[in-house]
Amino acid sequence: MTIRLYDTAAQTLRDFEPIDPSNVSVYVCGPTVQSGPHIGHLRGALSFDLLRRWLAYRYGRVTFVRNVTDIDDKVLDNATASEPWWALAYRMELAFSRAYAAIGVQAPTYEPRATASIPQMIELIERLISRGHAYPAGEAAPGDVYFDVRSWARYGALTNQSLDAMEPAADADPRGKRDPRDFALWKGAKGDEPSSATWESPWGRGRPGWHIECSAMSRRYLGESFDIHGGGLDLRFPHHENELAQSTAAGDGFARYWVHNGLVTVGDQKMSKSLGNFLLADDVLAERDPLVVRYALAAAHYRSSLNVAPSSFDEAEAALDRIRTFLERAGRVLGSASWLTAADLPADFAAALDDDLGVPQALAVVHETVRAGNAALDAGERDAAARARVEVARMTGILGLNPLDPHWRTADGSAEATALDTLVQTMITQRAEARAAKDWASADRIRDAIAAAGIALEDGPDGTHWSIDG
Repeated sequence: MTIRLYDTAAQTLRDFEPIDPSNVSVYVCGPTVQSGPHIGHLRGALSFDLLRRWLAYRYGRVTFVRNVTDIDDKVLDNATASEPWWALAYRMELAFSRAYAAIGVQAPTYEPRATASIPQMIELIERLISRGHAYPAGEAAPGDVYFDVRSWARYGALTNQSLDAMEPAADADPRGKRDPRDFALWKGAKGDEPSSATWESPWGRGRPGWHIECSAMSRRYLGESFDIHGGGLDLRFPHHENELAQSTAAGDGFARYWVHNGLVTVGDQKMSKSLGNFLLADDVLAERDPLVVRYALAAAHYRSSLNVAPSSFDEAEAALDRIRTFLERAGRVLGSASWLTAADLPADFAAALDDDLGVPQALAVVHETVRAGNAALDAGERDAAARARVEVARMTGILGLNPLDPHWRTADGSAEATALDTLVQTMITQRAEARAAKDWASADRIRDAIAAAGIALEDGPDGTHWSIDG
């Protein structure tokens, strides 16, 4: 078993070799919560949800961190007198959480907010200054601290760019910079910004720059080195380039693999508010079944550009109907006993996901198994039909696309069903972590609490599934 992933830094497929095979570590850049989620956010979160699910199947445990950037220029710009920045950030954070949960994106192991890791950011900046890779701006820009890009010979390694060919960093007043490409690590307090958006530091009151946030949070929750750093393709530069530079310049190993998902277009054009083709997640989820949205966003390879059109959802709905119809038909003909059938995960399905998360190829195996299962039912071949039923359920379960899963129990994707699933999935994750740590008392306590609520758990090779008992 070898998983291969396309490493953006190496610009090639690489065999995946985790630091600790018993606990794969993943950090994904989460949303900047200045406004609500659009369909591109859903596609990005789903891409790494699929990767996480497959890594969990192969390795058993994944520590998955996705941050929330709740302090940033954009958040401050969108705040109003009646809704301060922190209230706006929290309201938008909840909107992202609802949208992610609606399409079955599992809750992260940890979801840190940037504002909760300010001390770790200050400590990282101090290390960079002491190593000669950062400097306070002084009187030219009081309170600002910048990363000195020319002090780090490997700057530009992630995107394979020459420093002199790069555009200036437009994140702070250039008067305080030694080089226009230097980027802000700390921003001194400004008179037109609220005092609540500043923190004490060795350089005076201020707030962190965008890039230092993820470096500090990934180190805090995953250590100096971790396996995979993920995010949208649009984050490669400057955000991820700057993260890599400041973390490695500070002496950390940082990410061993860089994985980026492709962007979303609408009508073959990049989403843009000026073009009027900006699809908000709430609008899409109000018009389409969340499971259909998940399938439509998963059906293209995660690294490809995904063009979203009404036909995308129509095709996804038809594909799901074929899966649902077969599973329901097999259930009626074969009864519950067919679930006792032993069936390995189809080799072609596993091979597709091992090869850079080839979900389109994996879905082709699902539909071929549905076709074979229907043919077996037509021919009265009960054993073959039962095996196909179990295989389809396992494959779609791994992908989070089983239409009979309790998460999709209500056709309208009600808030109650979404909230219940989010809570149960969180408890399932906590139970798995307790078992992995051999904390059997905690694992049993969580299991008993779930059972007391009338919920049954079923542990299987493709994860733990829940259902209403009785």
